[in-house]
This record gives sequence, structure tokens and C-alpha cells, in this order.
Amino acid sequence: MTKIKLELPGGILDFASECAKDGFSLYVVGGVCRDAILGIKRKSFEYDLSGPMSAEEAEKAAERAGFFIVSEYKRIGTVKAKKGDVSAEFTSFRSDSYALCHRPEEVYFTTDIREDAKRRDFTFNAVYYDILAEKFVDPLGGIFDIEKRTCRTTRPPADVFSEDGLRLMRLSRISSEIGFDIDPGTMKGARENAGMISGIAKERIWAELDDILHADEKYGVEGAHYKGVMTLWESGVLDKIIPELTKGDGMPQPPKYHKYDVLQHSLRCVLYAAPSVRLAALLHDVGKPACATGDGHFYGHENAGVDIAAEICRRLKVSNEETRRVKFLVKYHMYDSDCRTSEKKIRRFIIEGLGYFDDILAIKQADFSACADDTSEAPTVTKWKKIYAAMKKEGVPMSLKELAVKGNDLIDAGVTPKNVGKILSAMLRECAAGTLENDRERLIARALGAEKELRGV
Repeated sequence: MTKIKLELPGGILDFASECAKDGFSLYVVGGVCRDAILGIKRKSFEYDLSGPMSAEEAEKAAERAGFFIVSEYKRIGTVKAKKGDVSAEFTSFRSDSYALCHRPEEVYFTTDIREDAKRRDFTFNAVYYDILAEKFVDPLGGIFDIEKRTCRTTRPPADVFSEDGLRLMRLSRISSEIGFDIDPGTMKGARENAGMISGIAKERIWAELDDILHADEKYGVEGAHYKGVMTLWESGVLDKIIPELTKGDGMPQPPKYHKYDVLQHSLRCVLYAAPSVRLAALLHDVGKPACATGDGHFYGHENAGVDIAAEICRRLKVSNEETRRVKFLVKYHMYDSDCRTSEKKIRRFIIEGLGYFDDILAIKQADFSACADDTSEAPTVTKWKKIYAAMKKEGVPMSLKELAVKGNDLIDAGVTPKNVGKILSAMLRECAAGTLENDRERLIARALGAEKELRGV
């Protein structure tokens, strides 16, 4: 293992050489080392560096190596620097003392690499690479854990998690991204300290959750996103950040259609969901606990779920755009689930929600597959794809821009300006339903008729 040589950019080598002139060794630490041992080729040019020198000494060495200093935090011994495409974050060897916060209350600088390693979260992130000596330094047995594909804390789990609640999210994210199993003691410690997540800013929780929902995209580990949300559940963290969702734990569903309870169905919906709809997949049935009838039915849960999902998004500070997507998909994930809705209504629905058409198909497919792990195409998806294809073949206008008339045409024909938008939208729906032809003369005639209706003439 020590024979592995990290391929580092010239800027980092220059930085190490300048440190050596001052009598210090410079180390790469963390994910770069872990990934090199795993044989993962990183596309990033961001490097975490460490060494026994002060922030001021590192800053001077970095500047001599041609780096631009982005920022410096002397209290924690950190310097952020950049040279071309290469970003480096240097932190002095240190040990930390925490109070009730994820940021260290007291920082103690040291020259002992083992002490520095012990302050880190997991052993696979506490492996160092001496840049000029071209060898790994492993104070806590991290290489062994990497080879065994095990996630283990650097110290007793209770100590690690109680210091920084965000490490609970990192446990789920990183272990799933790289496909590692979690050491039983580490999982036990996470469960016992799950409440520490309450002290973390909601933006940071959402950032980690979003990464977990896309964990399979980081290194191509199949099913990593599902493993991530399952780890959140098993560690008790999911119950702390989205308690509305975990109310579905153990809540049975009609066995004719469902293999899993409400919560597990939601988690498996994430497994089958396309990346763009995974938050909606997680929350699509969040209204079920509030609508449970006791006989296995959840009438109106999609409508109740919209407000609940919106509140969760607000609390986690999810973007407005993503919140709108989630609300739309939660509200309509059950629409035409029995395939009995008329084609005319489906055509109008496609037009009205065209911006989310691919997403609504994706959520319906994921919901269908998650019921009983059936990956065949959902009947509703088959039906809607066929209808959409027919609309395209017929040349149905899919937006106002594709109508054969514009707003000015209607005004010139005598339509009141305030009624133009309403009439154009109505005509677009009629064209979609096949009850009106997208022809200029017919559209103007229909618009004038609609104008009379609105005037009550």
C-alpha cells in the first residue's frame, strides 16, 4: 500500500518544497488519500493539506510557491489558497475541544500527527500522504479500514458525534458514496447521539441530504442513494430531521398493492427514482400518516402531503424552484393511477404541467416500482407516453408560443386586453384536448366567442 504514489499537481509539489525549506513536511490528508488507496481517480483539483507548521508559516510558503491566499483563519490554523485550477486548504496539526457546537471552542496546536488524526471524524479520513517523501502515514489504522471497506470513527463514537452533529450526516453520505459498511460500534454511537443533529444549521443539513439523495452519482456506486437514506433511518437521524416522514414506520398498506409499510415504501421510492425527483420521491407519501383511516387506506393523502412537504422544504431551506417541483409531484403522483382518467383530461394536464412532464412520469414510475420492486413500466407511464406521442404527431401546440395566434392578434380582432391571457390559455387547453384546431381563423373566432361569454353578452 505504501508503494502507491499520489499524482499531484505541480503547485502542490512546489508548496511542499517551500515548506521543506522551512524545515516542515507537508501532507495531503483525507479524501484524496482514501480515494487513491481505493483506486478511484478523482476529477477534483481540491486538496486538504496539513502539517506541523503554523498558519502564518504555511501562508508564506504558499505565496512563495505562487499561490494566491484566499482566506486565513488563524484561530483554527487554516489557510485557503489557490493557484490556477488548484485549490488547497491547509490546516495546522491540532487537537480540538468542543462545547455544544459543531465548531471547536478551544484549539490546541501540536506537532504530533497522531493527535491531529484523532480530531478527525473517520479513520479513512485520517490517512496522510507525505508529499516529498512520497509515502503514506497512518496513525490510526485507516488504511486497514479502507481495505476492509469499513467506516469507523477515529475515537469512541460518542465522543466524535457529540462534538459535531453534522458528522451524523457525513456518516450516511460518505459511507454510501464509497460503498463502505459501518462498524457496529460506530452505528451504535450514531444512534445514541442522533439528537445532536438538532444543533446544526438547516442549510447544512439540507446540503448533506441533497448529496445523500445523489450519492450514487459521486463514484458510481449502485444504489448508494438508497443506502444513504437507509443509514439516516437506521441511525435515528431521519427521525430528527423529517419526523413527518418517519411517522409511517410500521404503518401497513394494502398487501394487494404494497410489499412495504409507508416509510419503507418511501425509502424504496428513492431507490427507483431518477435523480431529478428524489426529494419528491422521499416525500411523496408524507401525507399518509395524517390521512390513515385504520383500514389500510389513505384517502386524500396526496393533497394533505402538499402542505406537509412544503413545510419540510421551508424548514430545510430548500430552494423555491425545488420546492415548487416537490409540491407539484406530491400533489399529482396519484393522478390517473388507475388509468381511468379520460384522454382529454390527460392531454390538458400534460399541457398545464408540461415543465414537469418528465418528472411526473419519473415519480409515477418510482412509486410503482417501490410498491413491490417491480421495475416494469408503470401502466400510467405507458398510457401517458402514448398520449404525448400522439399529441406530438398531431402537431398539437404544446405552449402559447405554438398557437397560431398571438395576443396582439386577439386585441386587433376586438378582444379586451385584460381577457387575452385567459382566453389564450383556454384555447391552448382546447387544442390539447382536440376540440379546437390550431388554425388562425378558427382561433380568432373562438376567442371572440369567449370574449362575449366573459362580457356576459
